[in-house]
Amino acid sequence: MRQHSPQPVAAAGVRPDADRAALARQYQAVRDQSRALTAPLSPEDCQAQSMPDASPAKWHLAHVTWFFETFVLEPFEPDFKPFNPAFRVLYNSYYNGVGEQFSRPQRGLVTRPDLAEVWRWREQVDERIARLIQRTDDATALRLIEMGLHHEQQHQELLLTDIKHLLSINPLRPAYQRAWPLVSVSPVPARWVACESGLLDIGHRGEGFAFDNETPRHRQWLEPHALMNRLVTHGEWLDFVRDGGYADPLWWLSAGWDWVRAQGVQAPLYWTLPEDANALPTVFTLHGEMPLDPHTPVVHVSYFEADAFARWSAATHTDQAGARLPTEAEWEAAAATLPVQGNLRDAGALHPMPARAAGDGLTQMFGDVWEWTASSYSAYPGYQVAEGAVGEYNGKFMVNQTVLRGGSCATPASHIRASYRNFFPTDARWQFSGLRLAKSSPPRSAAARVAAPRGG
Repeated sequence: MRQHSPQPVAAAGVRPDADRAALARQYQAVRDQSRALTAPLSPEDCQAQSMPDASPAKWHLAHVTWFFETFVLEPFEPDFKPFNPAFRVLYNSYYNGVGEQFSRPQRGLVTRPDLAEVWRWREQVDERIARLIQRTDDATALRLIEMGLHHEQQHQELLLTDIKHLLSINPLRPAYQRAWPLVSVSPVPARWVACESGLLDIGHRGEGFAFDNETPRHRQWLEPHALMNRLVTHGEWLDFVRDGGYADPLWWLSAGWDWVRAQGVQAPLYWTLPEDANALPTVFTLHGEMPLDPHTPVVHVSYFEADAFARWSAATHTDQAGARLPTEAEWEAAAATLPVQGNLRDAGALHPMPARAAGDGLTQMFGDVWEWTASSYSAYPGYQVAEGAVGEYNGKFMVNQTVLRGGSCATPASHIRASYRNFFPTDARWQFSGLRLAKSSPPRSAAARVAAPRGG
């Protein structure tokens, strides 16, 4: 996820009387997971930067450590001293309230400190945070530590996203992880699932951790609508490609059509189209170059592409008349009724997996791919930007971004929830992003109902 952590909700997080040992275990587990994710990488892999929108793995490891040193240790540790004062600028991402930042497109040129020194920095900061957890009585410090862990989990997904792009431009097409997780499954037919409408409550309920952009909880009116029971697949997208979807301006927003022509886009990111139009494309994955599996969810598409596919589907498939992208409120109202489970990073697949039959309800709402919505990223009614540098986490990005929901195969299970709001520019597609279709006013007699909570 390209954004970094917003300010935590003031009422959420760790209380002064909470189990400090549990927080210490959580801290160690998250930090250990970052190390595990870099285990398949060489120091050279960790240094390289493949494009301005990506960052080297070494930078991710350093930046999340900078977060704990800058926002937790500096204000709350007695006799604070930085590991290296120069790191305050070098690993500051975008916090103007903290000070200057090194140029983002040039992060791959920073060969010193080397990776070994970054690991030493992390280890020193880990020791100091462990002592602070044991000794501090400041609730804000404990909440910031928990926020820092969620911030690091975001960067763990970014690390995988950026490594995938880096390896994809290597002509050797190397794999990050060798084992291929796919097995043969029976395809799940696409069908509409009618969802609750009316005046519904949207946003974080106040239990457990949340970022400030998930609040305040508020009421929103939803017109009658339906969601597709599963995600759009690679096979369905291949039909769009073969039907000339990328060559017909009819399906595209004006800005999207300009983007397609300017970038020469012909297919989702990481596809290699064969010379034989009847042959299957290949797809670069974290497991290396693989044949396209038509039953897996399509991934690495931009909002422009997702919107164009929905328009094409609505016009060319009678059973999908009226198809569009869901709003984020429609998505959340349906997801709030479901358990948070699916093909998330904990499963170890690191690739979207085929849907499995789920009765009459919705499937794949969590994991596999971040789902594009039709909603612009903006503040909820009553949202207040926090004072100081932490206020830069979120509020200043609420323009020219579009919301995605649900998490992906690279998202930790403990990091995602129904109210979680991810966001990207409309042309971004290096993240693990896909889509499910929605439509308005479905015939209730032809679809199952999905209850959504009222009130509360």
